[in-house]
Amino acid sequence: MTLRARFDARLADFLAAQGPQWPEGAPRGLFSTLQRFLLSGGKRLRPMFCYWGWCGAGGDDDPGIVTAAAALEIFHAFALIHDDIMDGSERRRGEPSVHALFADLHSRSSWRGDAASYGRNSALLCGDLCAVWADQMFQSCGLSDEQVSRGYAVFGAMRTEVIAGQYLDLVSGVGDGSTASALTVIRLKAARYTVTRPLQIGAALAGAGNGLLETFAAFGDPLGDAFQLRDDVLGVFGDPAVTGKPVLDDLREGKRTVLMGLAREAAGHRQAARIRALLGSPDLDEAGAAELRRIIVDTGALDGVERLIKLRVESALAALAGSGVPPEVADRLTALAHETVHRQR
Repeated sequence: MTLRARFDARLADFLAAQGPQWPEGAPRGLFSTLQRFLLSGGKRLRPMFCYWGWCGAGGDDDPGIVTAAAALEIFHAFALIHDDIMDGSERRRGEPSVHALFADLHSRSSWRGDAASYGRNSALLCGDLCAVWADQMFQSCGLSDEQVSRGYAVFGAMRTEVIAGQYLDLVSGVGDGSTASALTVIRLKAARYTVTRPLQIGAALAGAGNGLLETFAAFGDPLGDAFQLRDDVLGVFGDPAVTGKPVLDDLREGKRTVLMGLAREAAGHRQAARIRALLGSPDLDEAGAAELRRIIVDTGALDGVERLIKLRVESALAALAGSGVPPEVADRLTALAHETVHRQR
C-alpha cells in the first residue's frame, strides 16, 4: 500500500469511528459533507512531509506516525473551508466549495432565510469541527504520551501561525499590496504550515534535537514560499479543469499576491491605471482577466515570480545537502520539493 493510501485509510477509519458518536437527533449534513470533502482529492503534502520528518529523525515506520500525519490533513481541511468562505471561492478541487454546497441545499429545499448566509454559517461549523477532529486524531494517534507531547508543541505553533497569517492576509488586502507584504503573508499563512511545521512535527514526535528542527526550517521555509508562489501563478494562469478552481477568483477578489505586487511595481502609468480598474472588480470578466494576464507578463512579473521560485527551491535543497539527514529521506524530500513546485494543480 502506498503512503498516500495509508493516510487515506487512516482518515477513513477515523471518520467511520465518528459516525456512531454523532449526537442523536442532530442532522447529519455536516458530518456527511465533511466525510466526502476529506476523502476526495487533495495532494496529502502535509502528511507526507510529517512522515518524512519523522523518518529523518530516525523514526521507524509505525502506524502511529501515519495516523498523526493524517491528522494534519484534517487541519488542512479546516484552513481550506474557512479560506474559501473568506475569499468567496465557489469551487474547490473541481467541486462546489463547502459553503456553496450548503447554500445550494438551502435554495433547493426552499427554506426560509438567506441561502448564502446559511451556506457560510454551516461551512464555518464544518471548519470548526475539522479543527476539533484534527486535535482529537493527533492526540489519539497511538504514539506514547511523551512523543505526542513533543509533537503537539509544534502542532500548536502551526495553528497559531495559520490563523495569524490569515488575519494578516485580511489586513494586507486593505493595505499597499506591496511585494514585501505579500511575502510575509505567504510565510505565515501557507509556507510554514505546508512544509516546515509538518516536517518539524514529525521530527519532534521522533525526539529530534534543535539542530534537525533548524535544518528542516532552513529547508521548509523557502520551499513553502515556492509552493505558495506556484499556487498564486496557477490561480491566474492555471487550467481550471486541472486546478479545480476558476482562474477569475484571485483577480476578482483583488488578492494581494507577490505576482500582483511585482506587476504594480513595474507597471507604467497606463498599466497601473488598468490594474486599479480591473483588479478586485466583482464584475471582472474573461476579457478583463486576459488584459490583467498580459500586463503581468509584459511587466515581467510572471518571470520574476518564476525566478523567486527557482531561487527558493535552490535555497531549500542547499540546506538539505550535507545536513546529515539520512540519504533515503533526503532523496524523498528532494523529490517532494520538485513535485511541490513543478505542478499543474
